[in-house]
Amino acid sequence: GLGGGFIMALSFVAIADLFPPEERGKYQGLIAGVFGLSSVIGPTLGGFITDNLSWNWIFWINVPLAVPVVVLFVKLFPESRLQDDGENQRLDYMGMIALILGLVPLLLALSWGGAQYEWGSPQVIGALVLGGVMSVAFVFIEARAEQPIMPLDIYKNRMVSVSLIAGFLTGFGMFGAIIFIPLFFQGVLGASATSSGSFLTPMMLGIVFGAAISGQILSRTGGHYRAQALVGTAILTTGMFLISQMNEDTSFVRAVFNIVIMGFGMGTTFPTFTLAVQNSVPFRIIGVATSATQFFRSVGGTVGLAVLGSAMPHRYSAGATATLPQKVKDAVTPEQLSRITSTPQELASPDSAARLEETLAQL
Repeated sequence: GLGGGFIMALSFVAIADLFPPEERGKYQGLIAGVFGLSSVIGPTLGGFITDNLSWNWIFWINVPLAVPVVVLFVKLFPESRLQDDGENQRLDYMGMIALILGLVPLLLALSWGGAQYEWGSPQVIGALVLGGVMSVAFVFIEARAEQPIMPLDIYKNRMVSVSLIAGFLTGFGMFGAIIFIPLFFQGVLGASATSSGSFLTPMMLGIVFGAAISGQILSRTGGHYRAQALVGTAILTTGMFLISQMNEDTSFVRAVFNIVIMGFGMGTTFPTFTLAVQNSVPFRIIGVATSATQFFRSVGGTVGLAVLGSAMPHRYSAGATATLPQKVKDAVTPEQLSRITSTPQELASPDSAARLEETLAQL
């Protein structure tokens, strides 16, 4: 996780460091496109490896992938030397600790609530209180730190604030889509477990093309961030709305079309907001500001998975209970009824789905 966080942040920071503002758009678009591509290929490849080898190989496969990347970095990547401005650089350890103790308990509470523990349980309430207190402490620490890990001044810039909020929301939608769209194809439309992951490919292509086109337009037009952000967000919102209307009667073609629209809008926003942040802050804090955009997008994705993962069992249980015929409810034991209506995994696993079909057919 630490290594991935370094790479995600520094890949975007390096673009700002190596290229002037008028050229950053096309390179940021390429980086964002590759990020979208990898975010979809990775889980799909991981599922294939798990099914055909073992889960251990998900980690081993990174060794042969990492070696050539390290060699290429050493051979080709330009070296950057910090200029000595007479200021002693110190890491903000207190800020780091407060940030971790503020963020992790909040994410745990969102993951636990309604799933592993009740929302009013001591575990969930305690995690929420700890996360809230440490988040407030983080703000106080950063306001007084000489060299804060996240300077609060950047939030006074309206362009930065809006971009960070947008990054949080797009991360929420992106990672939620990556996890739950294959489940829709598999559990609702009846696709196989192997093929359900492949239906992310249209979204991946939409993200790649959206990011590449957006970056090129920004470079050629001199950075009309507001117009492009509005267009990209509108396309993304339209795609999300179309996906929200899908049900068991939706065709495969229609579902794929909706996913492409969402992916294209999402890809359009990636370089737009990153460039807007980079070109609206002083060069000395461009690294911090760029890292903040990746941080908020990652946190948005994590919060999205926690919230959606907690909400889905409730929605599934309510829908399954309402849909089952009364004579089925009368014929099964409370334990059988709970098993049928409590977990979406009954539909995600082919064996469980087959047993459930057989049980319902007999009843």
